[in-house]
Amino acid sequence: MTPVQTIRIGVLGTHSTGKTTLLKRIEMELRAEGVTVARTGRLAKRAAAAGLPKMQHHTAQSTEWIITQGIADEIGAVAQGAEVVLVDRAAHDAVAYFHAALEYRGEVPPRLERERLLTLASTQLPKYNLLFATVLDESVPVDTGHDYDARYRRLVDQHVHRLLANDDIPHQRVTSDSDSQTHAIEQTLRLCLKEAAV
Repeated sequence: MTPVQTIRIGVLGTHSTGKTTLLKRIEMELRAEGVTVARTGRLAKRAAAAGLPKMQHHTAQSTEWIITQGIADEIGAVAQGAEVVLVDRAAHDAVAYFHAALEYRGEVPPRLERERLLTLASTQLPKYNLLFATVLDESVPVDTGHDYDARYRRLVDQHVHRLLANDDIPHQRVTSDSDSQTHAIEQTLRLCLKEAAV
């Protein structure tokens, strides 16, 4: 049996905290159960390829591009018939990166601009059946192929969890602990397979 409507699972969190790995594991488990899965992602790399700034250089423009491109990717995945869409970097992720970049640079954007971007990201919230937020664990080594600024990475983590808490957004925190990862996968499987049985 198949789900009656597309299920969307979103993940957000600072870089190198296991978002993509978690979604790959979820995708593998769902495909093993015969579920059609689409996974979105690579938004920051695509933004950089389009000439937009990234990481601590994020602007309102790059943030808006990432949010709207992510929304378009999700719509495309649903239109192509995916039963489950795994969203690597749910919309609020871009807002958290932007706020962290501003704090990092000691800048304050106009209030209306901040509210506009947050409102744009918030349009996606009702569409997510599950939202996972990874938690930074600085004891876990990062990919040495990336030149990450540790302070900025911490700021993103703080802003992700602050946004979720301030707006009282339902989500599940996922740590680097294997039990936490396994629980997130099991939670997703229960939801998706329950819907498939309806």
